[in-house]
Amino acid sequence: MANTLTAILPTIYEAADQVARELTGFIPAVYLNAAATRAAKGQIIGYPIVGSMAAADITPGNIAPAGADQTINAGSMTISKSRKVSFNWTGEESRSLSVGDVPQGQNILRDQFAQSMRTLVNEIENDLWTAAYQGASRATGTAGAPPFNTANDLSDFAAVLRVLEDDGAPAGNRRLVVGAAAMANLRGKQAVLFRVNEAGTADLLRRGIIGEVMGLMIGNSFPIVSVTKGTGTAYTSTAAGFPVGTTSIPLITGTGTVLAGDRVTFAGDANIYVVTTGVAAPGTIVIGAPGLRIALPAVATAMTIGNNATTNIGFDRNALHLLSRAPAMPAQGDQADDVIEIVDPQTGLAFQVALYRQYRQISYEVGMAWGTKAVKNDFITVLLG
Repeated sequence: MANTLTAILPTIYEAADQVARELTGFIPAVYLNAAATRAAKGQIIGYPIVGSMAAADITPGNIAPAGADQTINAGSMTISKSRKVSFNWTGEESRSLSVGDVPQGQNILRDQFAQSMRTLVNEIENDLWTAAYQGASRATGTAGAPPFNTANDLSDFAAVLRVLEDDGAPAGNRRLVVGAAAMANLRGKQAVLFRVNEAGTADLLRRGIIGEVMGLMIGNSFPIVSVTKGTGTAYTSTAAGFPVGTTSIPLITGTGTVLAGDRVTFAGDANIYVVTTGVAAPGTIVIGAPGLRIALPAVATAMTIGNNATTNIGFDRNALHLLSRAPAMPAQGDQADDVIEIVDPQTGLAFQVALYRQYRQISYEVGMAWGTKAVKNDFITVLLG
Protein backbone atom coordinates (compact mmCIF):
# COMPACT_ATOMS: atom_id res chain seq x y z
CA MET A 1 0.00 0.00 0.00
CA ALA A 2 1.33 3.44 -0.94
CA ASN A 3 2.73 5.67 1.80
CA THR A 4 -0.16 8.14 2.02
CA LEU A 5 1.55 10.70 4.26
CA THR A 6 4.52 10.94 1.90
CA ALA A 7 2.13 12.05 -0.84
CA ILE A 8 0.89 14.98 1.26
CA LEU A 9 4.18 15.93 2.93
CA PRO A 10 4.27 19.31 1.15
CA THR A 11 0.85 20.08 2.60
CA ILE A 12 1.96 19.13 6.12
CA TYR A 13 5.18 21.14 5.89
CA GLU A 14 3.29 24.15 4.54
CA ALA A 15 0.96 23.97 7.55
CA ALA A 16 3.90 23.66 9.97
CA ASP A 17 5.65 26.62 8.38
CA GLN A 18 2.50 28.72 8.63
CA VAL A 19 2.08 28.01 12.36
CA ALA A 20 5.78 28.38 13.19
CA ARG A 21 5.88 31.89 11.75
CA GLU A 22 3.06 33.11 13.96
CA LEU A 23 3.63 35.29 17.00
CA THR A 24 4.28 33.27 20.13
CA GLY A 25 6.34 35.16 22.66
CA PHE A 26 7.70 32.38 24.86
CA ILE A 27 8.47 29.44 22.55
CA PRO A 28 11.21 31.18 20.54
CA ALA A 29 12.53 32.98 23.64
CA VAL A 30 13.16 30.07 26.04
CA TYR A 31 15.79 27.34 26.13
CA LEU A 32 14.46 24.55 23.92
CA ASN A 33 15.43 20.89 24.17
CA ALA A 34 13.65 19.36 21.18
CA ALA A 35 14.05 16.21 19.13
CA ALA A 36 12.03 13.89 16.91
CA THR A 37 12.84 10.98 19.23
CA ARG A 38 9.80 9.67 21.03
CA ALA A 39 9.07 10.07 24.72
CA ALA A 40 6.29 8.91 27.02
CA LYS A 41 4.22 11.00 29.39
CA GLY A 42 5.92 10.95 32.78
CA GLN A 43 9.35 10.20 31.31
CA ILE A 44 12.19 12.07 33.04
CA ILE A 45 14.97 13.57 30.94
CA GLY A 46 18.10 14.93 32.65
CA TYR A 47 20.40 17.82 31.86
CA PRO A 48 23.77 18.88 33.36
CA ILE A 49 24.18 21.86 35.71
CA VAL A 50 27.63 23.44 36.01
CA GLY A 51 27.89 25.29 39.30
CA SER A 52 29.97 28.32 40.22
CA MET A 53 33.76 28.02 40.19
CA ALA A 54 36.36 29.61 42.47
CA ALA A 55 39.41 31.63 41.46
CA ALA A 56 42.86 31.13 43.01
CA ASP A 57 46.15 33.01 43.07
CA ILE A 58 48.74 32.23 40.42
CA THR A 59 51.99 31.09 42.07
CA PRO A 60 55.00 30.46 39.81
CA GLY A 61 56.79 27.14 40.30
CA ASN A 62 58.61 24.36 38.50
CA ILE A 63 55.61 22.04 38.66
CA ALA A 64 52.20 22.83 37.20
CA PRO A 65 49.55 22.74 39.92
CA ALA A 66 46.64 20.37 39.65
CA GLY A 67 43.32 21.79 38.53
CA ALA A 68 40.41 21.95 40.94
CA ASP A 69 37.92 19.11 40.81
CA GLN A 70 34.30 20.00 40.22
CA THR A 71 31.15 18.00 40.68
CA ILE A 72 28.74 18.45 37.80
CA ASN A 73 25.23 18.38 39.15
CA ALA A 74 22.21 17.18 37.25
CA GLY A 75 18.75 18.59 36.85
CA SER A 76 15.73 16.87 35.39
CA MET A 77 12.56 17.66 33.54
CA THR A 78 9.46 15.57 33.11
CA ILE A 79 7.38 15.05 29.99
CA SER A 80 4.18 16.20 31.68
CA LYS A 81 1.87 16.18 28.67
CA SER A 82 1.28 13.94 25.67
CA ARG A 83 -1.44 15.53 23.58
CA LYS A 84 -3.01 15.14 20.16
CA VAL A 85 -5.48 16.75 17.80
CA SER A 86 -7.24 14.52 15.28
CA PHE A 87 -9.69 14.86 12.42
CA ASN A 88 -11.40 12.52 9.92
CA TRP A 89 -12.02 12.39 6.18
CA THR A 90 -14.80 10.16 4.87
CA GLY A 91 -14.68 8.48 1.48
CA GLU A 92 -16.63 11.28 -0.17
CA GLU A 93 -14.53 13.98 1.46
CA SER A 94 -11.20 12.34 0.63
CA ARG A 95 -12.06 12.40 -3.09
CA SER A 96 -11.28 16.11 -3.03
CA LEU A 97 -7.63 15.26 -2.29
CA SER A 98 -7.18 13.53 -5.63
CA VAL A 99 -5.33 15.17 -8.50
CA GLY A 100 -7.75 16.97 -10.78
CA ASP A 101 -10.54 17.01 -8.22
CA VAL A 102 -11.89 19.99 -6.25
CA PRO A 103 -8.76 22.07 -5.36
CA GLN A 104 -10.34 23.44 -2.18
CA GLY A 105 -9.91 19.99 -0.61
CA GLN A 106 -6.14 20.33 -0.48
CA ASN A 107 -6.47 23.77 1.10
CA ILE A 108 -8.90 22.42 3.68
CA LEU A 109 -6.50 19.61 4.59
CA ARG A 110 -3.60 22.08 4.90
CA ASP A 111 -5.66 24.33 7.17
CA GLN A 112 -6.76 21.36 9.31
CA PHE A 113 -3.12 20.43 9.88
CA ALA A 114 -2.31 24.07 10.62
CA GLN A 115 -5.15 24.36 13.14
CA SER A 116 -4.11 21.10 14.79
CA MET A 117 -0.53 22.31 15.20
CA ARG A 118 -1.72 25.74 16.32
CA THR A 119 -3.81 24.15 19.09
CA LEU A 120 -0.77 22.32 20.46
CA VAL A 121 1.52 25.35 20.10
CA ASN A 122 -0.96 27.57 21.94
CA GLU A 123 -1.16 25.07 24.79
CA ILE A 124 2.65 24.98 25.04
CA GLU A 125 2.78 28.78 25.05
CA ASN A 126 0.28 28.89 27.90
CA ASP A 127 2.23 26.26 29.86
CA LEU A 128 5.45 28.27 29.50
CA TRP A 129 3.74 31.43 30.77
CA THR A 130 2.28 29.53 33.72
CA ALA A 131 5.65 28.01 34.60
CA ALA A 132 7.23 31.46 34.39
CA TYR A 133 4.84 33.45 36.59
CA GLN A 134 4.65 30.61 39.14
CA GLY A 135 8.43 30.21 39.16
CA ALA A 136 9.63 33.82 39.32
CA SER A 137 11.70 35.41 42.08
CA ARG A 138 10.13 38.82 42.53
CA ALA A 139 7.69 41.19 40.87
CA THR A 140 7.69 44.86 39.95
CA GLY A 141 5.00 47.25 38.77
CA THR A 142 1.44 47.86 39.95
CA ALA A 143 -1.36 45.30 39.85
CA GLY A 144 -4.22 46.50 37.66
CA ALA A 145 -2.18 49.22 35.91
CA PRO A 146 -0.89 48.14 32.47
CA PRO A 147 2.85 48.76 32.06
CA PHE A 148 4.14 51.56 29.82
CA ASN A 149 0.88 53.48 30.36
CA THR A 150 2.66 56.83 30.71
CA ALA A 151 3.72 58.38 27.42
CA ASN A 152 7.47 58.50 26.76
CA ASP A 153 8.27 56.72 30.02
CA LEU A 154 10.38 53.55 29.78
CA SER A 155 10.87 53.13 33.53
CA ASP A 156 9.11 49.74 33.46
CA PHE A 157 12.00 48.40 31.37
CA ALA A 158 14.43 49.76 33.95
CA ALA A 159 12.47 48.16 36.81
CA VAL A 160 12.58 44.72 35.16
CA LEU A 161 16.29 45.06 34.50
CA ARG A 162 16.94 46.08 38.08
CA VAL A 163 15.39 42.88 39.43
CA LEU A 164 17.26 40.71 36.92
CA GLU A 165 20.56 42.47 37.60
CA ASP A 166 20.07 42.41 41.39
CA ASP A 167 19.61 38.65 41.11
CA GLY A 168 22.68 38.24 38.89
CA ALA A 169 21.06 37.40 35.56
CA PRO A 170 23.71 37.50 32.80
CA ALA A 171 23.47 40.03 30.01
CA GLY A 172 22.98 38.97 26.41
CA ASN A 173 20.00 36.62 26.63
CA ARG A 174 17.41 38.70 28.46
CA ARG A 175 13.80 38.62 27.33
CA LEU A 176 10.57 40.45 28.14
CA VAL A 177 7.33 38.84 27.00
CA VAL A 178 4.22 40.98 27.46
CA GLY A 179 0.48 40.69 26.95
CA ALA A 180 -1.87 42.66 24.74
CA ALA A 181 -2.37 45.65 27.07
CA ALA A 182 1.34 46.27 27.60
CA MET A 183 2.09 45.81 23.91
CA ALA A 184 -0.65 48.29 22.97
CA ASN A 185 0.92 50.88 25.29
CA LEU A 186 4.37 50.29 23.81
CA ARG A 187 3.04 50.78 20.30
CA GLY A 188 0.69 53.64 21.09
CA LYS A 189 2.37 55.71 23.80
CA GLN A 190 6.13 55.20 23.63
CA ALA A 191 6.96 57.48 20.72
CA VAL A 192 10.69 57.12 21.28
CA LEU A 193 10.40 53.55 20.02
CA PHE A 194 8.83 54.42 16.67
CA ARG A 195 10.49 57.74 15.87
CA VAL A 196 12.99 56.56 13.30
CA ASN A 197 15.57 59.21 14.16
CA GLU A 198 15.52 58.13 17.84
CA ALA A 199 14.89 54.38 17.58
CA GLY A 200 17.26 53.95 14.64
CA THR A 201 14.76 51.74 12.79
CA ALA A 202 11.32 51.97 11.21
CA ASP A 203 10.35 48.43 12.24
CA LEU A 204 7.83 49.49 14.89
CA LEU A 205 6.33 52.26 12.77
CA ARG A 206 6.03 50.22 9.56
CA ARG A 207 5.76 46.59 10.73
CA GLY A 208 4.81 46.75 14.42
CA ILE A 209 8.05 45.03 15.45
CA ILE A 210 9.75 46.34 18.59
CA GLY A 211 12.81 44.10 18.72
CA GLU A 212 15.27 44.99 21.50
CA VAL A 213 14.97 47.70 24.14
CA MET A 214 17.63 48.22 26.85
CA GLY A 215 19.02 44.76 26.18
CA LEU A 216 15.61 43.09 26.48
CA MET A 217 14.28 41.23 23.43
CA ILE A 218 10.55 41.98 23.37
CA GLY A 219 7.91 39.33 22.66
CA ASN A 220 4.11 39.29 22.65
CA SER A 221 2.13 36.32 23.96
CA PHE A 222 -1.61 35.75 23.77
CA PRO A 223 -2.15 33.82 27.06
CA ILE A 224 -0.89 36.64 29.29
CA VAL A 225 -4.08 37.69 31.06
CA SER A 226 -5.12 38.62 34.60
CA VAL A 227 -4.34 35.97 37.23
CA THR A 228 -6.70 35.52 40.17
CA LYS A 229 -4.96 35.63 43.54
CA GLY A 230 -5.48 33.20 46.39
CA THR A 231 -8.07 33.80 49.10
CA GLY A 232 -5.57 33.94 51.95
CA THR A 233 -6.00 36.66 54.55
CA ALA A 234 -4.48 37.67 57.92
CA TYR A 235 -1.44 35.42 57.57
CA THR A 236 1.73 36.22 59.50
CA SER A 237 5.17 34.67 59.67
CA THR A 238 6.29 32.91 62.81
CA ALA A 239 8.27 34.84 65.41
CA ALA A 240 11.47 32.91 64.65
CA GLY A 241 12.97 35.57 62.43
CA PHE A 242 14.38 34.83 58.97
CA PRO A 243 17.64 36.08 57.44
CA VAL A 244 18.24 37.43 53.96
CA GLY A 245 18.10 34.60 51.41
CA THR A 246 15.43 32.54 53.19
CA THR A 247 12.98 30.91 50.76
CA SER A 248 10.83 28.75 53.08
CA ILE A 249 8.68 30.83 55.42
CA PRO A 250 6.26 29.25 57.93
CA LEU A 251 2.94 31.06 58.26
CA ILE A 252 0.76 31.06 61.36
CA THR A 253 -2.80 32.28 61.96
CA GLY A 254 -4.75 33.41 58.90
CA THR A 255 -7.08 31.49 56.60
CA GLY A 256 -7.57 30.75 52.92
CA THR A 257 -5.26 29.80 50.08
CA VAL A 258 -1.88 31.13 49.08
CA LEU A 259 -1.37 30.00 45.48
CA ALA A 260 1.73 29.38 43.40
CA GLY A 261 2.22 32.59 41.46
CA ASP A 262 0.74 34.84 44.18
CA ARG A 263 2.76 37.98 44.83
CA VAL A 264 3.26 38.66 48.53
CA THR A 265 4.79 41.39 50.68
CA PHE A 266 5.82 41.40 54.32
CA ALA A 267 5.37 44.37 56.64
CA GLY A 268 8.47 46.56 56.60
CA ASP A 269 9.72 45.17 53.25
CA ALA A 270 8.75 46.81 49.97
CA ASN A 271 9.96 43.87 47.85
CA ILE A 272 7.24 41.89 46.08
CA TYR A 273 8.03 38.18 46.33
CA VAL A 274 6.56 35.43 44.15
CA VAL A 275 5.23 32.29 45.82
CA THR A 276 6.43 29.11 44.12
CA THR A 277 4.78 26.70 46.59
CA GLY A 278 1.60 27.76 48.36
CA VAL A 279 -0.63 26.54 51.17
CA ALA A 280 -4.35 26.12 51.81
CA ALA A 281 -4.05 26.68 55.58
CA PRO A 282 -1.32 27.76 58.02
CA GLY A 283 1.91 26.09 56.89
CA THR A 284 5.13 26.83 55.05
CA ILE A 285 5.20 28.74 51.78
CA VAL A 286 8.19 28.86 49.45
CA ILE A 287 9.18 32.03 47.61
CA GLY A 288 11.40 32.08 44.54
CA ALA A 289 15.18 32.14 44.92
CA PRO A 290 17.20 34.09 45.87
CA GLY A 291 14.63 34.56 48.63
CA LEU A 292 14.24 37.40 51.08
CA ARG A 293 16.04 40.61 50.26
CA ILE A 294 15.40 42.04 53.73
CA ALA A 295 15.46 39.91 56.88
CA LEU A 296 12.18 39.30 58.68
CA PRO A 297 12.39 40.27 62.37
CA ALA A 298 11.90 37.81 65.22
CA VAL A 299 8.25 38.80 65.63
CA ALA A 300 5.11 37.68 63.83
CA THR A 301 5.17 39.73 60.63
CA ALA A 302 2.05 40.36 58.56
CA MET A 303 1.99 39.05 55.00
CA THR A 304 -0.23 40.55 52.29
CA ILE A 305 -1.22 38.89 49.02
CA GLY A 306 -1.14 41.27 46.05
CA ASN A 307 -4.25 42.00 43.98
CA ASN A 308 -5.25 40.20 40.79
CA ALA A 309 -2.83 41.19 38.04
CA THR A 310 -1.63 40.50 34.53
CA THR A 311 1.78 38.86 34.77
CA ASN A 312 4.17 39.94 32.03
CA ILE A 313 7.50 38.12 32.28
CA GLY A 314 11.12 39.27 32.17
CA PHE A 315 13.70 36.48 32.16
CA ASP A 316 17.01 35.11 31.04
CA ARG A 317 16.62 32.65 28.17
CA ASN A 318 18.24 29.79 30.08
CA ALA A 319 15.98 30.23 33.13
CA LEU A 320 12.91 28.81 31.38
CA HIS A 321 13.07 25.43 29.64
CA LEU A 322 10.84 23.67 27.13
CA LEU A 323 11.29 19.96 26.51
CA SER A 324 9.65 18.73 23.30
CA ARG A 325 9.44 15.20 21.90
CA ALA A 326 7.23 13.10 19.64
CA PRO A 327 4.72 11.00 21.64
CA ALA A 328 5.73 7.44 22.48
CA MET A 329 4.35 4.49 20.49
CA PRO A 330 4.55 0.74 21.18
CA ALA A 331 7.75 -0.86 19.93
CA GLN A 332 5.62 -3.21 17.81
CA GLY A 333 3.62 -0.29 16.38
CA ASP A 334 -0.13 0.25 16.57
CA GLN A 335 -2.88 0.42 13.96
CA ALA A 336 -1.43 3.47 12.22
CA ASP A 337 -0.82 2.91 8.51
CA ASP A 338 1.85 5.60 8.45
CA VAL A 339 3.64 7.80 11.01
CA ILE A 340 6.09 10.63 10.39
CA GLU A 341 7.83 13.18 12.61
CA ILE A 342 7.93 16.78 11.40
CA VAL A 343 10.58 18.99 13.03
CA ASP A 344 10.17 22.69 12.34
CA PRO A 345 13.65 24.04 11.53
CA GLN A 346 12.88 27.47 13.04
CA THR A 347 11.43 26.51 16.44
CA GLY A 348 12.68 22.93 16.76
CA LEU A 349 9.22 21.70 17.77
CA ALA A 350 8.63 18.07 16.79
CA PHE A 351 5.14 17.17 15.59
CA GLN A 352 4.13 13.54 15.10
CA VAL A 353 1.64 12.98 12.27
CA ALA A 354 -0.15 9.64 12.03
CA LEU A 355 -2.70 8.24 9.59
CA TYR A 356 -5.25 5.58 10.60
CA ARG A 357 -7.42 3.78 8.03
CA GLN A 358 -10.89 3.05 9.40
CA TYR A 359 -14.26 1.94 8.07
CA ARG A 360 -15.01 4.14 5.06
CA GLN A 361 -12.90 6.94 6.45
CA ILE A 362 -9.33 7.88 7.33
CA SER A 363 -8.26 9.66 10.49
CA TYR A 364 -5.30 12.03 10.80
CA GLU A 365 -3.65 12.71 14.15
CA VAL A 366 -1.13 15.43 15.07
CA GLY A 367 0.58 14.85 18.41
CA MET A 368 3.35 16.15 20.62
CA ALA A 369 4.76 15.42 24.07
CA TRP A 370 6.32 18.18 26.15
CA GLY A 371 7.26 19.54 29.54
CA THR A 372 8.05 23.04 30.83
CA LYS A 373 10.04 24.18 33.84
CA ALA A 374 11.34 27.35 35.47
CA VAL A 375 14.84 26.07 36.26
CA LYS A 376 16.30 29.30 37.66
CA ASN A 377 13.89 31.38 39.75
CA ASP A 378 16.53 34.06 40.30
CA PHE A 379 16.50 34.97 36.61
CA ILE A 380 12.73 35.35 36.18
CA THR A 381 10.72 38.38 37.23
CA VAL A 382 7.09 39.43 36.88
CA LEU A 383 6.09 42.83 35.47
CA LEU A 384 2.64 43.46 36.90
CA GLY A 385 -0.20 44.97 34.93
